[in-house]
Amino acid sequence: MSKTTVNHQSIVAEPGHDITGSVISKDGTTIGYRQLGAGPGLVVLHGAMESAQSHMQLAEALADTYTVYLPDRRGRGLSGPYGRGSGVGEAVEDLDALLAQTGAHYLFGVSSGAIISLQAALKLPAIQKAAIFEPPLIVNGPAPTAWLTRFDDEMAQGKVSAAMITGMKGAEMGPPLLNLMPRWLLERLTTMMMASEEKKAGVDAVTMRMLAPTLHYDFQLVIEMDGALESFRSLGTDVLLLGGSKSPAYLSRAVAALEKVLPHATRVEFPGLGHEASGNRDRRGQPERVAQELRRFFAERQTSGNGATRP
Repeated sequence: MSKTTVNHQSIVAEPGHDITGSVISKDGTTIGYRQLGAGPGLVVLHGAMESAQSHMQLAEALADTYTVYLPDRRGRGLSGPYGRGSGVGEAVEDLDALLAQTGAHYLFGVSSGAIISLQAALKLPAIQKAAIFEPPLIVNGPAPTAWLTRFDDEMAQGKVSAAMITGMKGAEMGPPLLNLMPRWLLERLTTMMMASEEKKAGVDAVTMRMLAPTLHYDFQLVIEMDGALESFRSLGTDVLLLGGSKSPAYLSRAVAALEKVLPHATRVEFPGLGHEASGNRDRRGQPERVAQELRRFFAERQTSGNGATRP
């Protein structure tokens, strides 16, 4: 394994075709990332209960055309902890540091990472185009907060499985079967699933148990951005809005609302896919289909913002 330092950016070659590196955010926190491919820089910002590794297959599908950067958001993998002022502002600063060091101008954000990406596109001139996959923006009524209190209480008591079930139910992320099964059974199954994952996990794996505490910050991000929809009317960046036909209804409403607000937006819906569409195949993703739309969007030279929806 070799190590070099370039412009205060640590680069470490790893087995295979990807490398790892890091940048320092405004508050001094290390933000680590994985990198592969060659060409114009494209940052992929993952969502909740994910890490940089969650979109490796998407990056591989794009690596023949783009240099793909996959940062670990705070509290995960290669990156440092959340700060005292954790929120969308801090997340945008982390992204700003990465863009400044890598020279990347393209951005793809998923779920809570899509919320950060929207705000970053509004604030950071370096972003020339942004693709957004189902940001959990609340467009009808206030963001629910009662289940976040329960989540925090369960995490404080060390009841990780219970907290994860609370989070899945609150965010409507589980299959319909989730609402039919008794809670005690769901918790037992989740405990077994985490144990199985940890038994098979490699040395650099980011497991569900490791990710569970970060859910608090993703939930807080949604609450912080409640009512922010209108602020995106001034976004001059070309935006590709992506979603799946099988995703929760509130996510589809958020994408539809953004399509009406953003001045330069094109919308694409993936038939038969859900919220996990862009992720690795072992998590029910179909990264090649998503990569095809990203490749088309980032290759376009002219503004495509006529509000049209492509089938």
